[in-house]
Amino acid sequence: MHIATVVPISQTVGANRIVPAVAIPYPLGDPRLTKEEEYKLRRKIVETALKAVTTHIDTQTVFEVK
Repeated sequence: MHIATVVPISQTVGANRIVPAVAIPYPLGDPRLTKEEEYKLRRKIVETALKAVTTHIDTQTVFEVK
């Protein structure tokens, strides 16, 4: 399972569950957002990652952060 800033690299190395992150220097945040907005974004990414590790998959899957 990867929370990945560069999804194609995670796909190439064979990660089975991939959750897209924001950017290399800020994988779980965005300094342009307010603290409240950044917290909500971080929570969405982590909730998506938790869903990813509890979801049965048969092939490599990228989980969209909504």
